[in-house]
Amino acid sequence: MATQTQTTTAAPSTLTPHRTIPRGPVTAPLNFYQPPADNSKPFNYVEEPPSGQPQRNFGDHPHPITIRDVRGKESSFNINTHAFAAIQNISSAASRQTFSDDAAIKCIYYPEVENLLLEHTGAKRILLFDHTIRLAAPGANRAPVNRVHIDQTEKSASQRVRFHLSPSEAEEALKDRVRIINVWRPLNPPITAHPLAFADSQTVPDEAMVGIEHRYPDRTGETAAVKWTEGQEWWYWSGMEEGERLLLQCYDSEGGARVPHSAFVDPRSEEGAGRESIEVRALVFG
Repeated sequence: MATQTQTTTAAPSTLTPHRTIPRGPVTAPLNFYQPPADNSKPFNYVEEPPSGQPQRNFGDHPHPITIRDVRGKESSFNINTHAFAAIQNISSAASRQTFSDDAAIKCIYYPEVENLLLEHTGAKRILLFDHTIRLAAPGANRAPVNRVHIDQTEKSASQRVRFHLSPSEAEEALKDRVRIINVWRPLNPPITAHPLAFADSQTVPDEAMVGIEHRYPDRTGETAAVKWTEGQEWWYWSGMEEGERLLLQCYDSEGGARVPHSAFVDPRSEEGAGRESIEVRALVFG
């Protein structure tokens, strides 16, 4: 396995053990793509931007969305069709302490993620290339992203394969099916605030996708922003528990299913409730 970037934060200490879990459908604004005022190519800097440059040059277009709950309907969704899957009853040897240390995450949690993906995708090979821990709290290093996006595009997926494999390995891998899948789980379950919303891939047309230059200090990748279009269907998974995993497919070279997603503010959440989560990103071959 290869690793490019890891971001970890300390576990929150202010969350109470008894929290009300919002369930069922909810209407909340999601932030969709708004183009740059000067119609220039949209970009986003991953780290501190150069002097005189904004972090990103495009804006947000909030739109109220009815977001339905997959709770009780988990088996109705298929990653090849909807671009997401809700997996339950997952055991783990990882403790809360595991997620405070990158080396422990790679040693203990990465093999579990690899086995999970092999079991639920039928892939021949899994390459985990990074992970991010997000914390909804003041001063957090990486907070939930409250903007509708997809982590990869066709262009960046090919770049990602070539970045992590040798030239000969990459050429061979790209002849077969390649997917990029995020494995998302809560670290302070149950999730009661800042849940993740995700769209049924079938309801979001390709025309809604906008390539965004994703500018690293040493290279430029590409992510996708998403425009609101009529007929999009959005879901979330209420009160995600420790033994539950959400698979989010960001790219598929064969079926094309890809999942727009975004954190959102649930108006029913208790004041002061936080959220801590980890997403592990994987190249899925075959």
